[in-house]
Amino acid sequence: MNPLPLLTGAQRTKLRGLGQVQPDHVWMGRDGVTPTFTIEFNRQMDARELVKLRFTGGQDRKVRAALTTEVEMASACLCVGAVGHTALFWRPGPDGAKLL
Repeated sequence: MNPLPLLTGAQRTKLRGLGQVQPDHVWMGRDGVTPTFTIEFNRQMDARELVKLRFTGGQDRKVRAALTTEVEMASACLCVGAVGHTALFWRPGPDGAKLL
């Protein structure tokens, strides 16, 4: 797989703006990054470039930050923004980045 491109601040801002109007696509409970979660998350990433994740397991801020990093590594994507119990992930599609 090709390495992920570095995003400029303007590109991250654009993606966060697009993500504000999207519904939550994936939810993560107390179990964290499980194989089942990773399969579903990758399925959602393949269907769309931008996926909104909702943390529903009552994790605190430090745990959510660690889980965000785990998701990035497990799914080869970038976190373009995280606020509260929501994180937004981006990965270019097989035909390139259509949202940028």
